[in-house]
Amino acid sequence: MYISDTHLRSFLADAGLVSQKDFDAAEIEAKASHKTIADILTAKNEIGEDELRRTYAYILGIPFVSLVGTVIKFETLSLIPEPVARRNNIIAYAQKGDELEVAMLDTDDLAAIDFIKKKTRHKILARLTDVASIKSALKQYQQGLKDNLGDVIKRETESLARSASALGSGEIKDEDLHKVAEGVPAVRIVDTLLRHANAQGASDIHIEPLENSLLIRYRIDGILHDAMELPKHAAPAITARLKVLSNMRLDEHRLPQDGRFSAEGSGERVSFRVSVLPTYFGEKIVMRLLRDSISGFTLEGIGFHGTGLERMHEAMRKTTGMILSCGPTGAGKSTTLYTLLDIVNTPDVNISTIEDPIEYQMARVNQTQVRPDIGFTFANGLRSLVRQDPDIIMVGEIRDKETASLAINAALTGHLVLSTLHTNSASGAIPRLLDMGVEPFLLASTLRVIIGQRLVRKLAGEKEQYELSRDETARLEKTVDVGTVLKALKEEKAVAASATWKNISFYKPKESTTAPSGYSGRSGIYEVLPVTSTIKELMMKNGGGDEMEKQAKSEGMLTMSEDGIFKAAQGITTIEEVLRVITE
Repeated sequence: MYISDTHLRSFLADAGLVSQKDFDAAEIEAKASHKTIADILTAKNEIGEDELRRTYAYILGIPFVSLVGTVIKFETLSLIPEPVARRNNIIAYAQKGDELEVAMLDTDDLAAIDFIKKKTRHKILARLTDVASIKSALKQYQQGLKDNLGDVIKRETESLARSASALGSGEIKDEDLHKVAEGVPAVRIVDTLLRHANAQGASDIHIEPLENSLLIRYRIDGILHDAMELPKHAAPAITARLKVLSNMRLDEHRLPQDGRFSAEGSGERVSFRVSVLPTYFGEKIVMRLLRDSISGFTLEGIGFHGTGLERMHEAMRKTTGMILSCGPTGAGKSTTLYTLLDIVNTPDVNISTIEDPIEYQMARVNQTQVRPDIGFTFANGLRSLVRQDPDIIMVGEIRDKETASLAINAALTGHLVLSTLHTNSASGAIPRLLDMGVEPFLLASTLRVIIGQRLVRKLAGEKEQYELSRDETARLEKTVDVGTVLKALKEEKAVAASATWKNISFYKPKESTTAPSGYSGRSGIYEVLPVTSTIKELMMKNGGGDEMEKQAKSEGMLTMSEDGIFKAAQGITTIEEVLRVITE
């Protein structure tokens, strides 16, 4: 929103919002820093951002609306998908005929207005609003979706109960499952569940049969939460519907089955990886939600920094060798490898992958899914990949000696190989590969860098600041080398050069309506072990993991726990969250 400095000066002076002296000082600083006067005034707290927006609205003649305390109809609110509303700070709040009134923080965001116009086919009337209004409206998405979900679930499960009764025994027979799976109640229940889980930011959906009910749970930010309980009679229809979507056998109830399907939700495409497992009370279903687009991630964005980041970039500049990401299931290894692939995915290289499963689809990358049931394993796939003239190869996981040997051979013969390994630390990868039967001299020739990683929950915007007591500091010192962490904080200018451990602030989660747990999202904590000449010497001597970690630390490596405390001192996460993840 452009307003000339003259108009802004005149109005602010007339309204008594900013003194002439403060405006002149801001004008001088704006010219020197190449910023706007408005930015300088808000940065110095001479005027609030919301007050400035009201000023702009008045000068430009744009209506200003406050949505605080306003209940918006869910059918109107949901015309704009929540991710779009949150990303662009735009709320649909009133609808009349073909006209849709939207409240925005920036009415010059023409791309957002055009997107909403095309999506809704309404005439868009843009209004200015404030941050409090946007926050208030965003909270209504969850409540509205929850209410809508409850109404749909209640109505459709009652319909399912009537259908089951009509079929005779009250239970749905195998020959009727397909009919029930394609019926309106089952379709609506499953569709609503999937949309709700996606809107909540869930990474997994658990559908668990109990003795007298069906428990639905979501994994959000790595923690499982109860979402709802459904009547027991809804289980066969929901299971049948998900089996149909995933191309599984409807009449198979005794053996585990796996499948996959995709759906559009809130303006993005989501893939669901489905696993069905027979249990005592029925078939349990777990679905992993995979947002198809992984592009745009950076190493900095997922949590790498400092010396570790430099070592990652150095390894990626090589055209041969191997980069390994290590950690337990759910540690974010795939995201790390996909981020690396996205960075090196340029027109002048050929990238091929062999995965189980293909979690994200990437443009210009040749991705192959293993099929052990027909004999197409990682080892067989890797043999074929090297004949496809690749420059970069990603192997989803090294599980056995044969795959390890082939991956190392590929790294020796002119390929950059990325892969994962299930170990608890970076240093534990080398003994694990040696136990698989890989020759030490081959490891020393190919390994470039090994990453150990975990995921920690990130603190939401509102958080409580505190300083460690003497007892808390003493307990922390037993877990991590606080001197190393303090040194890293100073080197990266995250704290003052004169800072001591006593005056470094940490943070605790603070509950809010938008983040009930005080956490929102996750970030990686890492240890990046470069395979230096000294580490190679230890490999050749069959040195243990502890010995290698000690050597890597002496060469500047931050361990995962130290990196976690580093991020806790930055306010990204908490000490308790780091210790929870490291000691799991």
